[in-house]
Amino acid sequence: MEIILLERVDKLGKLGDVVNVKPGYARNYLLPTGKALRANKANREKFEAERADRESRNAEARSSAEGAMKSMEGLSVILVRAASEMGQLFGSVSARDIADAVGEAGHSIEKRQVIMDKAIKTLGLFPVRVNLHAEVQIEVIVNIARSAEEAKKQAETGAAVVTNYDAEEESVEAVADAAIAEAEAEAPAETSEEAPAEAELEASDSEEEAAS
Repeated sequence: MEIILLERVDKLGKLGDVVNVKPGYARNYLLPTGKALRANKANREKFEAERADRESRNAEARSSAEGAMKSMEGLSVILVRAASEMGQLFGSVSARDIADAVGEAGHSIEKRQVIMDKAIKTLGLFPVRVNLHAEVQIEVIVNIARSAEEAKKQAETGAAVVTNYDAEEESVEAVADAAIAEAEAEAPAETSEEAPAEAELEASDSEEEAAS
């Protein structure tokens, strides 16, 4: 299907471009969200009549978004969530949760502006893309932790605060192996100490038999 783009769309084109897309993509996303028009004669004429106004409004919106981007540079938001010792969340973090956290940090955005392939289900630091405008994007760091203290530690180390059970098991096994080795090393000494006592006992028994 041939359409006219009313704003920049990733991998398709910029405002005013006429492109071909799959009918389903156009009907289910581009047309209902106002990102494009069917490229028929009437819409082509309408767009050309409105082009200057649309380009002017787009430039203003882009400029505003660029200002917002500067104020959000380096933004990191913290989300405190319950999770297992291995870092698995008891639930998940969605685009709405992130939009709310960014809003609490003083930057108003909508859920639809947060770009996520899927919900986040583990502790850690996650770079998430936010669309401030069709031509302006910024990356926000989402720090998901069990507490503010753990979030601070994650920010410092760059890694999730989780329990490494494999390391713990290896440590326990190492302690056990060391204890066994120590016991085996002491065993010969105990045997050598007991040997003279056994020899003395045998000698005593021989003397008693001779006396009798």
